[in-house]
Amino acid sequence: MNRQLITEQLPGLRRYARALAGDAWAADDLVQDTLERACAKWQLWVVGTDLRAWLFTLMHNLYLNQRRGAAAHLAAVNIDDVENDLPTAATRTDEALDLDRCLQRLPAEQRAVLLLVTLEDMSYEDTAKVLDIPVGTVMSRLSRARARLRELMEGATPRPQQGVPLRRLK
Repeated sequence: MNRQLITEQLPGLRRYARALAGDAWAADDLVQDTLERACAKWQLWVVGTDLRAWLFTLMHNLYLNQRRGAAAHLAAVNIDDVENDLPTAATRTDEALDLDRCLQRLPAEQRAVLLLVTLEDMSYEDTAKVLDIPVGTVMSRLSRARARLRELMEGATPRPQQGVPLRRLK
């Protein structure tokens, strides 16, 4: 394994992990897990292919696996028992101005596409490879993510989905 090739990818991996996880500690753990997986699976990377896309794919899959695992370990808590321990709610204006908080409120699928395309400057094709989805799905999720993020940043309440009226055909 060429250490230099991996080292060049670290800033992007850290950025993406931080934006995905929303927490510096969790992001560092995710980068570490990604590098460990890359070392263990190094023989699967084909020389001449896009190392960056391969590493981001590893990271994205690890993130999804960790989310699934965390969801399985959630325990029910009685709200009355922890009422005094809960922080006060942020004002609507604070939430609208906090980009990181708004990003975390996007659905994970939309957030991943938005971050890869805008933050990591990946092409739609590379993003589709990393996430293992069609290019059309990348464009659709990106459009919805941008629209929702704009709403969140402006502090707007989500608009109900406007369906296309159906015509009755005989």
